[in-house]
Amino acid sequence: MDSRIPYDDYPVVFLPAYENPPAWIPPHERVYHPDYNNELTQFLPRIVTLKKPPGAQLGFNIRGGKASQLGIFISKVIPDSDAHRAGLQEGDQVLAVNDVDFQDIEHSKAVEILKTAREISMRVRFFPYSKCHYLFYLPGRALGRNFTDC
Repeated sequence: MDSRIPYDDYPVVFLPAYENPPAWIPPHERVYHPDYNNELTQFLPRIVTLKKPPGAQLGFNIRGGKASQLGIFISKVIPDSDAHRAGLQEGDQVLAVNDVDFQDIEHSKAVEILKTAREISMRVRFFPYSKCHYLFYLPGRALGRNFTDC
């Protein structure tokens, strides 16, 4: 049996538009120039803690899950919500919630965990390309359109 996956069965991912590189800057000036900033701390995993009163929403939407093979991502953060004030942002990948691994979890299970917890400790990392409106497709089924209010 051939174990290769046909090309048409791979998810389609639309990449962001091409961005021209910055103008050339002499090496001795690059240290002070924002286009050459090597500060990568914004991409490191961080912990966001939220407390949810009974019946309240968390203030963000998620998308993705095991079926999309891409993990769970924050697709929208409601301005001035607790999630916004705690530093959650669109494009964050949810790595874990209350020590439950979210990297290979069903969308519905992720929603259930988020909706039922009163105190939430989320390990997230900023993943800016998820902010683009990718459409993820698997054969016969469109994914990435199941936005869920939390």
